[in-house]
Amino acid sequence: MSTASADTGLNLLRLSDPKIKTLHLTWFAFFLTFAVWFAHAPLLSSIQASLELTDAQIRALLILNVAITIPARIIVGMLVDKVGPRIIYAVLLIVSAFLCIGFAFATTYTSLAIFRFLLGFVGAGFVIGIRLVSEWFPAHQVGTAEGIYGGWGNFGSAAAAMILPTLALAFGGDDGWRYAIALVGLICGVYGFVFYAKARNTPKGSIYFKPKKSGAMLVSSWGALWALILMNIPMYLALAILAWRLSPSGVNLYGDGVLYSFWAALVIIFIYQTWTTYQVNAEHLRAGVPELEKYSFKQVAILNVAYFATFGSELAVVSMLPLYFLQTFEGLTAVTAGLLASAFAFMNLVSRPMGGWFSDRYGRRRSLLYMIAGLALGYFMMGLIDSHWWLVMAVLVTMACSFFVQAGEGAVFAMIPLIKRSMTGQIAGMAGAYGNVGAVIYLTVLSFVSYSTFFYVIAASALIGFVAVWFMDNPRGHIAEVMPDGTVHTIEVGHK
Repeated sequence: MSTASADTGLNLLRLSDPKIKTLHLTWFAFFLTFAVWFAHAPLLSSIQASLELTDAQIRALLILNVAITIPARIIVGMLVDKVGPRIIYAVLLIVSAFLCIGFAFATTYTSLAIFRFLLGFVGAGFVIGIRLVSEWFPAHQVGTAEGIYGGWGNFGSAAAAMILPTLALAFGGDDGWRYAIALVGLICGVYGFVFYAKARNTPKGSIYFKPKKSGAMLVSSWGALWALILMNIPMYLALAILAWRLSPSGVNLYGDGVLYSFWAALVIIFIYQTWTTYQVNAEHLRAGVPELEKYSFKQVAILNVAYFATFGSELAVVSMLPLYFLQTFEGLTAVTAGLLASAFAFMNLVSRPMGGWFSDRYGRRRSLLYMIAGLALGYFMMGLIDSHWWLVMAVLVTMACSFFVQAGEGAVFAMIPLIKRSMTGQIAGMAGAYGNVGAVIYLTVLSFVSYSTFFYVIAASALIGFVAVWFMDNPRGHIAEVMPDGTVHTIEVGHK
């Protein structure tokens, strides 16, 4: 594995550089999507009091918030590759603004739940920027750029948690929470128009490569086709688990009849998607895939597994960490426990860019191996924490674990744009969906086991990810994209 000799540094203050300007435009778009997506979280107590909601109804809102994100990332990934990230990001921001304002002024639980469910679609915004950033940065800088995009954008949820309660108090009254959330939606909508006006899909003179067919991910071999179909199954299982958690066995949002209907619908959609995937690829494969157009689906599958362990565990741990600290250490208030737990998400500002930078500087596969090994050890250490630990040490272990988790996310998305440029949106969408699948699986495990066992389960699954990454190929040389007129363009992906 070679060390990149090219400079991987970026001057983020050089706004006259079009690619730096694009990076700032894009990470802030992602920042706003996460702020909108999680704007309700720090205001749940106010929302509950205002609408007189039960604890079960609040838990249902939290589940609904992530339910649609899994298919959304797949769908948006396809749209980005076909239409381009500029218009898709602008539309997502503007539509999300209306949904956010609708949620803010909902007066019944039913309308509140519908808007919360639909707002899960905004979680697909991440995928759009991955493709856009990859168009503007060369291979030796793309990991660092994607890490900044992901890390700074992801901070939107933490920023919302820190700012919105104060905003709600400033507005005052029983409806302060409504105006605070609506303001975030308004800013998001206005920025959608700004983004459309200022962003561009590619640098001037560059080509935006699109997949030859739409409707399903194209693969290069029959073996890859069967692997793609198998990789779709966990996403449907995660949706089935989410539906079960909303049934009488969980938060009792609806009856068993609705649950069974939903499960039947998932089976029908899976069969339809499998048939569509087969049809889109069969003709393509029978005709023979030219050598220049081939790519390794093995790389995609392994990165899915890696993102399951990295982002999946982050989403799950961020959801439970405040309560974990509150119940583990005596004498903590809910506010203090929340502040201590926020250290996990706060690390995103540095960790994810560092993971991308390490990947650019020291090699893709090697960096990802180190990060996953580090997070496996980190979660094992978190499993050892109990009430006898010194609180400062527990927080330091948590932050160290968080560094490897988020740096691992940066390392995953440093590699995704280097597999097949014309399909970066779809590949990023699938990996992103696997992150949400991981969160669903881990949180489901948590509902049956102790906190310590929960952390040990994540550590064990991370070791499976480590073994998978061991069999990855380090991106080298160039990838080729063939235009409709037969012209071949090559894109550097790594040093030989």
